[in-house]
Amino acid sequence: MQTENRLFDDFARMAGGALNMLTGFKTEVEQIVRQQMESWLSNLNLVTREEFDTVREMAAKARDEQETLLARIAALEAKLGGAPLADAVEKPKSRGKKTDANS
Repeated sequence: MQTENRLFDDFARMAGGALNMLTGFKTEVEQIVRQQMESWLSNLNLVTREEFDTVREMAAKARDEQETLLARIAALEAKLGGAPLADAVEKPKSRGKKTDANS
């Protein structure tokens, strides 16, 4: 009976060693995959969440400033007697060839 116990003990030790080896292998594979993914993602030139949020805030601020300026322009146009400011400014002349429409 002693032989059977040794056999089971040997199998248990082998199984334990195999599990330890597989755990180590799994950890190494995870590290390699993580490194490859980080390398691949860094080559895509993606922005970070912080950069995205900063640019979104800048765009919102610019939109608010534009609306404020449009309101000020409308108020100035009203003061000038209702003449739109865009009509008061001379339009630039085109530098292209003259066509029948331009003649």
